[in-house]
Amino acid sequence: MRLAVFDCDGTLVDGQADVCWAMERAFTRAGLDAPENHAVRRIVGLSLPAAVRTLAPQLSEDQNRAVTEFYRSSFRARREEGLLDEPLYDGIAELLIGLHGAGWHLAVATGKSDRGLSACLATHGIADLFVSLQTADRHPSKPHPAMLEAALFEAGAKRTEAVMIGDTSFDMLMARSIGVSAIGVGWGYHGAGELLASGAAQVVETAAALAAALEETLP
Repeated sequence: MRLAVFDCDGTLVDGQADVCWAMERAFTRAGLDAPENHAVRRIVGLSLPAAVRTLAPQLSEDQNRAVTEFYRSSFRARREEGLLDEPLYDGIAELLIGLHGAGWHLAVATGKSDRGLSACLATHGIADLFVSLQTADRHPSKPHPAMLEAALFEAGAKRTEAVMIGDTSFDMLMARSIGVSAIGVGWGYHGAGELLASGAAQVVETAAALAAALEETLP
């Protein structure tokens, strides 16, 4: 058994433009000052209420709820209008297909919703490659390990048989908290130094390097 658990935004796909747009629109619709884009990119990976709370801790629960709902409706409308752009990073499709063909089990643990993740994977024709899909709809926000624990359970993998792959400290901390190996990717939203400090065994810069790192971690 070898299980690779991937984050989605910032690891498999680059959806930062749409995330920043939807967050700005959500705050504006709620009558609030929108956060800077660089701050929004920092919270990609958290579940939505936790992300809004991190961006604007001064908001009341009602305000947080309003921003959260405006974000969801804005993002959903953008998808339905065909304007959503979440391209796979270079080499990711080939990486996933190669791992699957080599007998790896694949899973996703993401701050996206069930609807958002399903649509994203279906758009790229890769949904059938995964044995477990864990989202913020059914779990506490990262770095709580619930998503990763559920992926291990559904795949039938031990902690020593799994690797978490992500682009943020949230992913690394989640893995470290339950003793799962973690590999950081350098093309996402947190820097290499932060990933290493949060528990990444290494940080890779290309999909090919990630494939090699996975084979080294679980030969």
